Amino acid sequence: MPYEHLNSFERKAIYYRYNSGESYRSIGRLLNRHHTTIMREVKRNKPPYYTYFDESAEDLAVERRKKPRHTKKRSNKALYNHVVHKLHEGWSPDAIAGRLKINHPNNKEKRVSHETIYQWVIKDYQVGGELYKALPKRHKKRRKQRKYGDLRGKIKDRVSIHERPVIVEERTRIGDWEGDLVEGKKGSGYIVTHVDRATKYLMAQKIESKTADAFNKATLLMFMPLTSSKRLTLTLDNGKEFSLFSKIENRLKIDIYFADPYCSWQRGTNENTNGLIRRYFPKKTDFSTITDNELQKVVHKINNRPRKSLDYQTPKEAFSLDNMSGALGT
Repeated sequence: MPYEHLNSFERKAIYYRYNSGESYRSIGRLLNRHHTTIMREVKRNKPPYYTYFDESAEDLAVERRKKPRHTKKRSNKALYNHVVHKLHEGWSPDAIAGRLKINHPNNKEKRVSHETIYQWVIKDYQVGGELYKALPKRHKKRRKQRKYGDLRGKIKDRVSIHERPVIVEERTRIGDWEGDLVEGKKGSGYIVTHVDRATKYLMAQKIESKTADAFNKATLLMFMPLTSSKRLTLTLDNGKEFSLFSKIENRLKIDIYFADPYCSWQRGTNENTNGLIRRYFPKKTDFSTITDNELQKVVHKINNRPRKSLDYQTPKEAFSLDNMSGALGT
């Protein structure tokens, strides 16, 4: 049975019974309430240096109810400043709230819900603040997917995503990647992105031209430092910049598969991560003005942001684990 606040009739009974000397347990049995409820009511709403009075208690309770709880949390300067800092670091309200529970399991002062964080942002906006700009952009309304058929030219010797091992779909191991390009202002360059499907771990490098040679060079540079156990499969789309994929397969000993044309959702992890990159480098950004160091700082932020899908671990933490299945609780 859901809890209900004490009403004016119950407070009237508490007033008469409590001032007549009855115990909290006796009053609780009469009102079918727990005795601690009666005790808290008296302690909260009893005026200093005066006895409990039902009418003043009712007024205090009504006023207290008008004040939202998130304002109480807002007075915790350390907590509020931590939340603001993490928002500017690119963390979502949900990630901030979830990570606080992990980092401070026994400290109730370090608790805040994602909804409370949104309320803080709204309050900040109402007084002219710009904290809302740190939130992820709202997605546009999803359009209905259309099937255009295979209109793009096929890459020679490509292997379809439908032949990819079933285990890749399960996301229980590290080493299954999705790759793509993020385009800047026309003629200013591109960013090659590779994302691990299980851990959301991101690797990215700038290239100046949208050629197969440039893509291969950047991809080899990113994958070569990894152990062979962390480079098992790679899924790409059907762009011509991926046409020399066999050279990557031979050098890295990795199996490459291709998604169906116009089916970006088959590489959803990569598409989502590209969206995170766009928060820092919006469309039509001049990539020629971005240094490699600036790009890697963004990659670092994304890889160190807790994810709900990883039980609020960061992609970097998850990617460093040897037993991914155990980490995911499977």
